[in-house]
Amino acid sequence: MPIPSPSLTTAPLVKQWLRLSPEGLFELRSGKVELGQGISAALTQIACNALGIKAEQIICLAGDTRYSPDEGFTAGSQSIEVGGQAWQRVGDIVRSHFAVAAAELLNCQVSDLHLRSGAFHGPSGRQTTYHQLALEHKVAWEDLRVDAEDPVLLPIPIERETVTRSDLWLKFTGDGFIHDRRLPDMWHARILRGPHPHSTAAEWPVAQLQKLKGVEQVLIKNAFVALIGRDEGALIKAHAQARQLTIWTVPHLPPQQPAHLLLPSIEKKSSIALHQVSHAAQDLVTRVDKHRLRRQYSRPYIAHASIGPSCALASPTEDGGVQVWSHSQGVFSLRDQIAQALKLSKPLVQVVHAPGAGCYGHNGADDVAFDAAFIAHTWGLNVRVQWSREDELTVSPMGAASSVEIDAGLDAEGRIQHWHVQVWSHAHVNRPGWGQGLQLLGAWSALPDEKPPVPHDMPLPAGGGLRNAVPAYDVGELTVEHHFLDSSPVRVSALRSLGAHANVFAIESLIDELSDASGQDPLAFRLKHLADPRARHVVQKVAEMSNWDARGEVGTGIGFGMAYARYKNKAGYCALVAQVEVSERVKVLKVWACVDAGHVVHADGLRNQIEGGILQAISWSLLESVRWSQQGISSNDWENYPILSFQDIPQLDIHLVDDPSSLSLGSGEVATGPCAGALGNAVAHALGVRARHLPLSPENLIAAMDQNVQPLSS
Repeated sequence: MPIPSPSLTTAPLVKQWLRLSPEGLFELRSGKVELGQGISAALTQIACNALGIKAEQIICLAGDTRYSPDEGFTAGSQSIEVGGQAWQRVGDIVRSHFAVAAAELLNCQVSDLHLRSGAFHGPSGRQTTYHQLALEHKVAWEDLRVDAEDPVLLPIPIERETVTRSDLWLKFTGDGFIHDRRLPDMWHARILRGPHPHSTAAEWPVAQLQKLKGVEQVLIKNAFVALIGRDEGALIKAHAQARQLTIWTVPHLPPQQPAHLLLPSIEKKSSIALHQVSHAAQDLVTRVDKHRLRRQYSRPYIAHASIGPSCALASPTEDGGVQVWSHSQGVFSLRDQIAQALKLSKPLVQVVHAPGAGCYGHNGADDVAFDAAFIAHTWGLNVRVQWSREDELTVSPMGAASSVEIDAGLDAEGRIQHWHVQVWSHAHVNRPGWGQGLQLLGAWSALPDEKPPVPHDMPLPAGGGLRNAVPAYDVGELTVEHHFLDSSPVRVSALRSLGAHANVFAIESLIDELSDASGQDPLAFRLKHLADPRARHVVQKVAEMSNWDARGEVGTGIGFGMAYARYKNKAGYCALVAQVEVSERVKVLKVWACVDAGHVVHADGLRNQIEGGILQAISWSLLESVRWSQQGISSNDWENYPILSFQDIPQLDIHLVDDPSSLSLGSGEVATGPCAGALGNAVAHALGVRARHLPLSPENLIAAMDQNVQPLSS
């Protein structure tokens, strides 16, 4: 029996998930929110096929602290794996319960019923609906529990529904994003912040700020300064001028260095996170390495670089509370933190999710929500706060840098017999609700007693900095060593895939280096060390898709690279091959990917997620790196922080393995690490020289060629 969804523990009653509206519609309630990943369509499809209804009969209500079940964060590729599983169970129980009542009313067996568009059809031609059974025949259903053991699911023929996304039309044409929302009697606000999250000002030039065109009010509470005006365009210009008028003090920052040099120099807390020995390795009396490699890989700090800067709206409520509209990934944790900061009870703070334009983890969404809530509650204004591009690229949380060192050895038969990986990195989660204090930038300025909480990372098996640090291969004796870094030159928190991007890049790069050192083909080498049949299938399938055997010689300028990982070693499987051309820079020509997500609920949404993950991983792996100086974060605009452009999007060929008999596996982040690994291996194949430090920029490729490090064996 599958493990019940944890969402059913916090919301064990049907009425927390479903409401039958008087208009004959079904209000689908969820704590998993639409972040552009298509989860609303997938959950709608699950509900349609569980209840036997049509998509047009459903109203989706997600991420509203007044009504939705608390499902934690929409993160970690768990929307289908956790939220979808929960809704499948709710739908199964509701359908079964109403089917028994319908059969009794229609004087037939449950197996004689046919369910279509929410109506139960009996063999005599009579029918009844969910709503009629609930309202007219008083069928009690709302207090049914969904956290008990599996019910006996009664067989009823159901017309299956294929759902298309309903959120896109408004995003293309109207107010589909939070940035487009408006409130009555609304003010616009811009928060005055410096070039670093912990910038300070000796004094605020209040008189000068008040004279700026577009600024109608200057609101100050300790170090929290908001410029308020009705004309947003004028206020944007005033905000840029205000930053120039203010004299900023930036905390001391270490000199900019590559991550593999910087991170080991930072004070660390070291521990052995995992040590295990396979049965084969236990049988070895002595271990003699035929080949041994010790290599270091790294990735820099990476910004979210969302297309739409963080935005929120807030309004004071008549009961002395505040209502907030936010594109947060965790509306309940955000509510709790805002309530704590404003010294309000939780029921007095309402947080309602509204889609943002780009969400890949813990960006500025929660911070700007606090900004808006603080202004609305403290000064009694209906307010819309939007960050500038410079705010977004300087004071929002970044993805943590990582340095990964692996020491591995092969026996005489070319098998890995030991593997020791060391990871230097920071906490990869500093979200609101993570830790003991407030994880809100504005609260640290507005409330003098609030400081950033002491960071701590997520341990294995999920891992933060160690996510996917455990290789998917049989490596004999395995040691995973964690060097946790408390301090960071930039503010860090969750970014898509957490440590998996760097760790899979390192693992898959070394797998190729080991195969080269022992004279084995990278595909054959991987298969030799993979026992999981699902892993072997995706690797073999992507090799077939890309015509791997015809990839050509090393050093021609055209390269093919392969990589594989199972996200978090328990979610979706992904094998990927990239083809690149290397001249003055790396250009990705084509990417093939094979993904096994178990039962695929919504193929179009999953395909979009895989494609988006690949494109973002290409951008991270080739272009992106946060930069700073003693004056603060210098990668503060698109010129200094470039991302992948439309002209550099490669051909994508995605194959989905759909197994309806399997559980659905989280797959929104499966492609990130394998894409980085495949790109590193493809560049090495194209050049004959390996670059081990991301991004694979012209500067880093030149440095690799200058070093001309060849694989060493011993």
